[in-house]
Amino acid sequence: MTGAEALPLALAIPLLGSVLIALLGRWPNLREAATLATAGGLFLVVLQVLFGLLAGEPAEVELMRFLPGVPLALHSEPLSILFALVASGLWIVTSVYAIGYMRGNNEKHQTRFYVCFAVAIFGAMGVAFAANLLTLFLFYEVLTLSTYPLVTHKGDDNARRGGRVYLGVLLATSIGLLLPAVIWVYSETGTLDFRPGGILEGHMGGIAATALLMLFLFGVGKAAVMPVHRWLPAAMVAPTPVSALLHAVAVVKAGVFTLTKVVLYIFGLDFLREVPYEVVAVYLAGFTLVAGSVVALYQTNIKRMLAYSTISQLSYIVLATMVLTPLAEIGAVVHIVAHAVAKITLFFAAGAIYVASKKTEIHQLDGIGYRMPVTMGAFAIAALSMIGVPPTGGFVSKWYMIAGAFQHDYYFVLAVLALSTALNAGYFLPIVFRAFFRREPEPPARDHGEAPVTMVAALAFTALLTLLVFVFNGPLVTFEQVILEVAP
Repeated sequence: MTGAEALPLALAIPLLGSVLIALLGRWPNLREAATLATAGGLFLVVLQVLFGLLAGEPAEVELMRFLPGVPLALHSEPLSILFALVASGLWIVTSVYAIGYMRGNNEKHQTRFYVCFAVAIFGAMGVAFAANLLTLFLFYEVLTLSTYPLVTHKGDDNARRGGRVYLGVLLATSIGLLLPAVIWVYSETGTLDFRPGGILEGHMGGIAATALLMLFLFGVGKAAVMPVHRWLPAAMVAPTPVSALLHAVAVVKAGVFTLTKVVLYIFGLDFLREVPYEVVAVYLAGFTLVAGSVVALYQTNIKRMLAYSTISQLSYIVLATMVLTPLAEIGAVVHIVAHAVAKITLFFAAGAIYVASKKTEIHQLDGIGYRMPVTMGAFAIAALSMIGVPPTGGFVSKWYMIAGAFQHDYYFVLAVLALSTALNAGYFLPIVFRAFFRREPEPPARDHGEAPVTMVAALAFTALLTLLVFVFNGPLVTFEQVILEVAP
């Protein structure tokens, strides 16, 4: 199978899988087997696209044509494959985890859950392999709409209220800001293709280019740059596997991936360095990074704390991307992966705690590490990665970000990175301390132990991945170097 043949399959497999899952809804074992088979099949197809690219055969497929010079098209390049590998690979792990969570928590509408999850991954694959801005925009919206039923899964007033905020913010930003930005690019250049070095140079500049950059920065609401971040904590009403999808597998990664693609392949690094007030984007990302950490510091609910942590961590990627130095760009891409595996571990742990003990608040975690050592051990590893402590993937990405800031003498960025690291430690380490160095105020009515084995296996695996990103980060760095070579 060639890469060109594999690209359409990357869309077809999750979409057809969602139909198969729906048909098997009356038989839970078969339904979940179909989910796992679909996820595994998609990952193999993405690997095939990767092998084609490594063999020097990048693929491009035109599906249909909308406007002159703007087809619905897919292509493969290093950044797209990286995102696709993260989303498809973690879908397998999340599906294993979800089986234990949904059954252990006796959740209703499980078939709808798995169907919408598959459709969301279809949207993520479209975003990953989009060959132009219009294709990316359409699949970006598919991702938003398909995750709305997941956010409102519980069906109560709180879920519906959170879902309204989720859908309202993401649609308002994409239709009100991102779509006008896409139309503006087309009106100036006559194309929307992602091209190495960008497409805007020679077509616009000055204040207009700055305004366009701001439209993209806030229009990509999934990147959660303040003040368009409210959808993310609102979505915490969703079941934990959905939170994992939102924060690690697809949704927020689609946001920072989109911004990175726009910077590299629409603006281009050289052109963006000449844009006046481009530094405003750096300051906005820096503010979001610190403010998100400060708010997380005062949260008492585990998932809400993790939500504000995600807002902060996403701005690490945005900040590093906007620094516009080679080492910082490497740090941004490594952090996409490091954050994905660490944050999914943290949400997996939060869900395991809830299923096993029904605890949702940080103050309830005293001594829980003795009853759930694997879960809390995995939580501790992921927390260290969020802080940036070796030997975790977060250390590698922060190392490159700091080195990139030194390349440009960006002392503001260095200060923000130092302050945010201290804040990260301030809200993660007390949880680890509570779990392992405090005693339970009173024994629970029953010794709950660990969560179901599928949940524990999934979070242990993603915690291991967090360590492996530190040890085997070379391919990630090489991938980014290839991107920078073709996007001067």
